[in-house]
Amino acid sequence: MRLLLLSDIHANAPALEAVLADAAGRGYDRAVMLGDALGYGGNPAEVLARLRELGAECIRGNHEQMGLDLLGRGGGELLGSGGVVGAALEWQFGQLGADDLTWVASWPDGLEDREVGARFRHGTPLSLDTYADSVTAARDAFAGWGGRLGFVGHTHLPGVYAALHAPVGEWVKFQGLSAGGSYLLPPGIRAICNPGSVGQPRDGDPRASYALFDVGRQTFEVVRVAYPVEAAQTAILEAGLPPVLAARLALGR
Repeated sequence: MRLLLLSDIHANAPALEAVLADAAGRGYDRAVMLGDALGYGGNPAEVLARLRELGAECIRGNHEQMGLDLLGRGGGELLGSGGVVGAALEWQFGQLGADDLTWVASWPDGLEDREVGARFRHGTPLSLDTYADSVTAARDAFAGWGGRLGFVGHTHLPGVYAALHAPVGEWVKFQGLSAGGSYLLPPGIRAICNPGSVGQPRDGDPRASYALFDVGRQTFEVVRVAYPVEAAQTAILEAGLPPVLAARLALGR
């Protein structure tokens, strides 16, 4: 079985389409979206429609959680939260129909998959919104979680944190995969794998990032894909969202 792993699409439909076209040529059996389909970008409805069409298994990210929290506090009417994040969420959730809102609200905060032997969650295997962005943070996650394999997003940085099946403090390493490439998970290794961001990379490379995981071979492969950044920028500006959200896409920041 091969898994297509998507995360942090952030309502960037051009990036998602480029990723799906590339992944179709490589082949996969299941698609899992690791959170933050929404937030920042100009194509929220289009991205959700594409994920539905794909039959992707979606888990909740912090941006979905924030948007749903805003709706709940407003009694069904979205309240502004201020700042760039709030501006994007207010506009995006106002664009979504009732069916989309119900679907997003149904996304679980994490998923345990016995067939794959993995936990899918947005931030770390233990948290929706904590960042697995350092060896220290990864060590804390390994210490509090007994599983072998976790797939997460949230940092927008592709890579693998790995630990031996031994006292956690003894050995934790990070392998960055910003340029793409494969990581083989040997027996005796515990790993937290991040495919990077489809729609808003933050490693200085504007290309979309996604991953494929081969369950039988235990290989995690990150792929970088060029996409029409200008189209995503135009969608943001035409929506009246803060221009900084468009500018950062060209910088990969």
